[in-house]
Amino acid sequence: MKKRSQTGAADKSAEPADKSRMLPIKMPRPPKKSPPYDKMNYAIMDKKFTGKALVMNGSDTNKLVKGALLLTLAGVISKLLSAGYRIPLQNLTGDVGFYIYQQVYPILGIALVLSLYGFPSAVSAMAAAYGTRGSDTVKQFYIPVFLLLFSGCLAVFVLLFFNADLLANLAGDKRLEQVYRIASFAFLLVPFSALLRGIFQGNQQMKPTAHSQVGEQFVRVFVIIAAAVYIYIQEGNMYVIGQAAAVAAMLGSVTAVVILLLFIKKYKPAPGHFVDIPWRYYTKTLFILGTAAALNHMVLILIQLADAFTLVPGLMDSGLSQLEAMKAKGVFDRGQPLIQLGTVLGSSFALALIPAISREKLTAAPGAFYTYVQHAITVSFYLAVGATLGLIAVFPETNSLLFQNDKGTDSLRVLSLSVILSSIAITAASILQGLGYIKRTAGFILIAFIIKCSANTLLVPLFGITGGAVATVLSLSVLTLLLLGTVKRMLPGLHVEKQINWTALIVAAFGMLAYLSVIDFLTPDIASRGGLLLYVLFIVITGALLYIFLLLRFRAFTEKELSMLPFAGFWIRLHKEREIK
Repeated sequence: MKKRSQTGAADKSAEPADKSRMLPIKMPRPPKKSPPYDKMNYAIMDKKFTGKALVMNGSDTNKLVKGALLLTLAGVISKLLSAGYRIPLQNLTGDVGFYIYQQVYPILGIALVLSLYGFPSAVSAMAAAYGTRGSDTVKQFYIPVFLLLFSGCLAVFVLLFFNADLLANLAGDKRLEQVYRIASFAFLLVPFSALLRGIFQGNQQMKPTAHSQVGEQFVRVFVIIAAAVYIYIQEGNMYVIGQAAAVAAMLGSVTAVVILLLFIKKYKPAPGHFVDIPWRYYTKTLFILGTAAALNHMVLILIQLADAFTLVPGLMDSGLSQLEAMKAKGVFDRGQPLIQLGTVLGSSFALALIPAISREKLTAAPGAFYTYVQHAITVSFYLAVGATLGLIAVFPETNSLLFQNDKGTDSLRVLSLSVILSSIAITAASILQGLGYIKRTAGFILIAFIIKCSANTLLVPLFGITGGAVATVLSLSVLTLLLLGTVKRMLPGLHVEKQINWTALIVAAFGMLAYLSVIDFLTPDIASRGGLLLYVLFIVITGALLYIFLLLRFRAFTEKELSMLPFAGFWIRLHKEREIK
C-alpha cells in the first residue's frame, strides 16, 4: 500500500479536485456552417474533453510515440550542431565576431522555432480537428491557413525591416542596423515550412519534419562556418558574419521546404471550394496556440535575446568603451554553447519519455503515468547536477581549450548554474505541455524573460558580465520554481523529492569533485592546445564515469529506471537495487 501511495497510483489522488483546471487551453470552436469537422478528433482541444473522445488503436499509438521520439532525436541532433559550430566560429572571428553573431542569433532563432514548433503545432491541431486526410482540402484549409501565416509573418518582417535602426540603437551598436534588416527576411520563409510540417504532423507523419530539421541545420552550419573562414582569411568586415548568419537561416529554410516537398508527392488533398472558411477559428488557433507553443521552446533563446539588447548598454554604463563592451559580451557569450550542450545532456533522456506523458494516460493508467513522470524528473536531475558541477570544475581548462584563453572564467562559472536550472525547467515544461498546459508554461517563460531584462538593467552596470550571469541564474530559478510548483499542483500524487537518493547524489558529486581537484593538483601546466585537448577529454570522461559509477553503487536508481537505459544489463550489474520506502 505504501508503494502505491508513493507513485500516486491511487485513483483519488490522481484526480485534481478542481476539474476546471484539467484543460487550461480553450480552443475556439469552428462555426456551425463550416466544413464538417470530426468531433471525435476536435475533442482533443475542447475544454470539455473527458479523456474518452480520442480513440486510437495500438498501431496508431505506437506510430505517434515513435514519431515523437524521432522528432526528439532530430531536435537533439540539431541542438548539438547549433552548440558545436559556435566554437570554431569564435575561434575564427574572435570575441568581437562572436558578439556580432550572438546579437542576431536570437532573432533568427525565434524565426526557426516558429517554423519548427510554433506554427506547425497549431496547423497540426487544426488538421486533426478537421478530420481525416480525405476531408482536408486546398481551398478550405491550406490556402486560408497559408494566407494567415504569411500575413502574420509579413507583419513581423515589416516591423523588423523598418525599425532595424531602433533595434540597433537599443542594442548599443548602430552598425547592426543592416544585419537586423537582412535578418527580417527570414520570417518571410516561415509560412512555407511551417504549413508543410503542420500538415505532416497532423497526419502523424513525423519523418518529414525530422529530416527537414536536420537538413536545415546542416545548411545553416555550413554557410556560417564558410563565412567565418572567409572573414578569417580575407580579414574582412566582422559584421559580415551577422549578415551571413541571416543568409544561412534563409538558405536553411529553403532546404527544409525542398525536403518537405519531396515528401509531399505522396500526399494529394482534394481541391475543395472557397465556402464557409472559418477565418476566426484559424486566426485564433494559429496566433494564440502557435505563439504559446513556440514560447515553450524559447527558454534559452529569450534569455539570449535579453542579453542582446541590455548587456552592451549596461557594460557601457559601467564605464567600458563600446569596443570593450562588445568584447566583454563576446566573452560572456562563450557560455551559451556550453550551457546548450549541458542542457541537452540534462534533459534529453527526460524528453525521450515525454511521448508517454499525456492526459489520456493519466486518466487511463495513473500509476504508470506517475512512474514515467518521476523517472523523467529524477534522471534529468541526476544528469543535470553532474553536468553542472563538472562544467564548473573544469571550466578554466575548457575555456582555454575551446576559446583560446581563460577570459571570463569566474563569471562563466556562475553562468554554468544555468545548466541544472534550464534542464529541470525544460523537463517540467515538457510534462506540462504533455498535459495540455501550453499557455501557462508560455506565461511563465515570459515572466522569466521580463525578470532577466530587469535584472540585467540593474546588475550589469554594477558587476559587469558577472551581473549578467547572476541575472540569468535568477530568471531561470524563478522559472524552475514556477514550473515545478505547477507540476506539483496538477499532479498532487507526485513525490520526486522522495524518489531522489540524496545520499548517493552527495557522495557521487563530492567524489567526482575530489577526483577532479586531485588530478588538477597533480597535473603541471599544459602549454600546447593539443595537450590540453587530451587532458580535458581524459578528466571529462573519467570524471563522468566516476560520477555515474558512484550513483549506481550507492543505489541512486531503481532497476526499473535502469532497464529503460541503453545497455541496461551493464548498468544493472553495477547497481544494487534499493528498496523504495
